[in-house]
Amino acid sequence: MHDTTRELRLAAALVEAADTLAEDFEATVHLRRVADHCVELLATRAAGIMLVDGERTVALAGSGGAREVALDLLRAQSDSGPCLESHGSGRPVAPVSVRAAHADARWPAFTGVALDHGITTTFAVPLRRRGTALGALNVFAADDTGGGNDGWEPELSVAQALADAAAVGLVNHRGYSRYRTLSAQLQEALSSRIRIEQAKGMLAERWSTGTAEAFTALRRYARRRRLTLDQVAGAVVDGTVDDAELRTAARGPSGPGQL
Repeated sequence: MHDTTRELRLAAALVEAADTLAEDFEATVHLRRVADHCVELLATRAAGIMLVDGERTVALAGSGGAREVALDLLRAQSDSGPCLESHGSGRPVAPVSVRAAHADARWPAFTGVALDHGITTTFAVPLRRRGTALGALNVFAADDTGGGNDGWEPELSVAQALADAAAVGLVNHRGYSRYRTLSAQLQEALSSRIRIEQAKGMLAERWSTGTAEAFTALRRYARRRRLTLDQVAGAVVDGTVDDAELRTAARGPSGPGQL
């Protein structure tokens, strides 16, 4: 990491990986960009990200130029592989020779597919945020230029930094989405309350009666028509409700389960 240009590219990639507070955010598209950055920074063949919820894989994302290769390698890990191992342990899977792993029957389905694609070295790092495990980032190299585990150590650190930033972004976006949903629900509840109060006041003034009687009419009318109270209130405010029927509701019961 003595290359200043590479350091700047890594810094930009980390910022992008953590920047997820947008309304049009799509997790799969975002993770593809993280995988792209991983390939560019590590000068490797391909990279892929697997998101896991409990024991269920929920999303796969592969790097650009070799996306299909990455996706094949991720799909081959349905039962075992570096992604699932890293996700399960919460720790990196150190760079390993695919040929050696295949000979040892370690991840047989995965290593078979990896050899078919000419992948010779692989490693994986967890996507994690504090105690929450989200999945893993898997790197696939087509040669042994890493020089063994020690030679790949800096690359492993870069991949982990990208994975950590991506995890922060995903967790932040989940919180952001929950906040926006709750905010919208509260705003709708407030707007509904305002409409109901406005409708009560309009009816009380129109009929020269109390707001309690007006509210009773709104509830009875809503039940008869199988509408929400807010829908009836909105119709009153808009002037589209049948006033005669509404008055009838104010004077009489609403049938079974009368108010």
